Amino acid sequence: MNTPDVRQVTDSRVLAAMAHPLRRRLMDVLKVHGPSTVGLLAERTDQAPANVSHHLKVLAAADLVTEAPELARDRRERWWRLVTRGVAWSSRDFDADPAARAVADAATSLNLDRHVALARAWHAADESAQATWADAAFSNDRWLHLTPDELAELGREVTDLLARWGERGVPDDGGERQPVFVFVHGVPARP
Repeated sequence: MNTPDVRQVTDSRVLAAMAHPLRRRLMDVLKVHGPSTVGLLAERTDQAPANVSHHLKVLAAADLVTEAPELARDRRERWWRLVTRGVAWSSRDFDADPAARAVADAATSLNLDRHVALARAWHAADESAQATWADAAFSNDRWLHLTPDELAELGREVTDLLARWGERGVPDDGGERQPVFVFVHGVPARP
């Protein structure tokens, strides 16, 4: 699914750069909070600045993040931003090379682990943390009978819906808004 600010990855070296839990998390922090310094990223991920700096360099070498020097107040301050809002890949693009396919499979597995971990963390949070959001958080699943083309169409519709919500102007109504993670998977499966 190609959307304007999503990079279609076909290079296994880029997937290898992403296939690390901290690097995946750094990309999420930049997606949610926008450009940040190493210090801010270290605070938000509970990591040492040197560790964050190392992983940012790996992501930069894969053209996943880039420096944002225009945000610096002086020459010592280094800001980082995502190159694109998101990335996508098809495992099929890596079928010709078993090593590349293994990297793509590892990146897919890490991505799924991250999705599930975020949902599990919410459900494991204490009741006081959940109180405000308890009636809003949701989970939904459904078994459908679809062709590959119909599943692709459904995926495009869901992606468009999420893009509409993600790109909307945030109302200035005083409402408390927090980052909310939404994920959807549509895969052929056996009940």
